[in-house]
Amino acid sequence: MWDPTSYLRYGDERSRPFHDLVARVAADRPRAAVDLGCGPGTLTVTLAERWPGARVSGVDSSPEMVDRARALDAPVDFAVGDVTDWHPAPDVDVVLANAVLQWVPGHRDLLRRWAGELPSGAWLAFQVPGNFAAPSHRALREVAAGNRWAATLTPLLRETPVDDPVGYTTLLTAAGCAVDAWETTYLHRLPAAGAADHPVLTWMEGTALRPVRAALDDTDWADFRAALGILLAEAYPVRQGQVYFPFRRIFVVARTGARAEEKQ
Repeated sequence: MWDPTSYLRYGDERSRPFHDLVARVAADRPRAAVDLGCGPGTLTVTLAERWPGARVSGVDSSPEMVDRARALDAPVDFAVGDVTDWHPAPDVDVVLANAVLQWVPGHRDLLRRWAGELPSGAWLAFQVPGNFAAPSHRALREVAAGNRWAATLTPLLRETPVDDPVGYTTLLTAAGCAVDAWETTYLHRLPAAGAADHPVLTWMEGTALRPVRAALDDTDWADFRAALGILLAEAYPVRQGQVYFPFRRIFVVARTGARAEEKQ
């Protein structure tokens, strides 16, 4: 279960990659724009402001997230749905998938299908975290590999669920797209207040730790969380009242049918 409150705890830091991604989408007057994995909808509504003439919609697998999004009372159609079942309508000119495809096994095939189903000249833009080799995730896998939790948690953790910019560019270029891909490492400065939980731990509770929490009972979760917090405090020490948290992200903006247009 997704918790919108936990996810929005670091709203400013989580929103910046979305805006950086959308800034590279040069659509002028799209007929329809879809935000796949829209979460609580706070970022999706900005699409309606950028493209006021477009039909904007958001899709998320979490009913809790969609309920929060609908409460915004914005000119956006929010619906519960699985991105793997989604197919673009003929008028969809912009598709965004911000920090969602890392959760989708086989998403490379999904990208290939979307590129083929979208109309020529449509924009397909997505961003995925590229920090699975970071100290935070190494610590997560180390604790999960302990005898107490290994049988339950090891199958749930993803070591390399995303590709690099070259891999995504190769895939989408072969699908007939013009591709702009890059990576950025953001340095988040997370406040660390006294005896409060380590900020990287609370960050991870909103995303990476979600399947772990769902798999453990309250006692196991409390012990797992405490063990992980110790490792995170060692990996990310508090300096001047804050923790410096580097976070790598991978961005891809593709335009369908554009390679053929460039050759004309």
